[in-house]
Amino acid sequence: MHRTDAVRCYGCGALVPAGDGPTHRYIGASPGCWAIYGEVLAREYDDIRYARLHQVTVDAYAAQHPGVPSPQSIQSVTLHLVSLCVVMELGWPGQDATRVIQRIANQKQAFIWLEPPSALGEMTVWDLHASSDPDDHAQRVRRWGHEVWQAWAPHHATIRPLADGVARTLAGPRRRH
Repeated sequence: MHRTDAVRCYGCGALVPAGDGPTHRYIGASPGCWAIYGEVLAREYDDIRYARLHQVTVDAYAAQHPGVPSPQSIQSVTLHLVSLCVVMELGWPGQDATRVIQRIANQKQAFIWLEPPSALGEMTVWDLHASSDPDDHAQRVRRWGHEVWQAWAPHHATIRPLADGVARTLAGPRRRH
């Protein structure tokens, strides 16, 4: 996909192809950005070497496209930020973050709208789309996840207790953070 006739994604601010197309019901992404994300996911699904940090890809994209206040977007942003927290701060492997999301999803009545920061990171899904090989892709995913997590720093005090609580529950006596 090339950036001809580009527009800014209203979620992440990336220059993406203009045009109509499908989007997500509550993730705030333009059709062009959503299409690029689909291509990145297809690469991760098609080649296991690209999927090492798949959950971080999903988390960074969702947190960088928070949408507008609704029960679904409130839950989405919270869950994806908690997942980023356990990977970026607690050092959990990306694939284990899925268990964290599953564990706290039923606490949605306790989640609140977190006002998105004015800047959600320099990197976007375009940076993953441009990766040259699996190692480059993984390095970009890690950097993107870290940038997006840091962008949400004003809300870390809200997210960390959720992440710590579920991490303690799931880790048991075997894992130390």
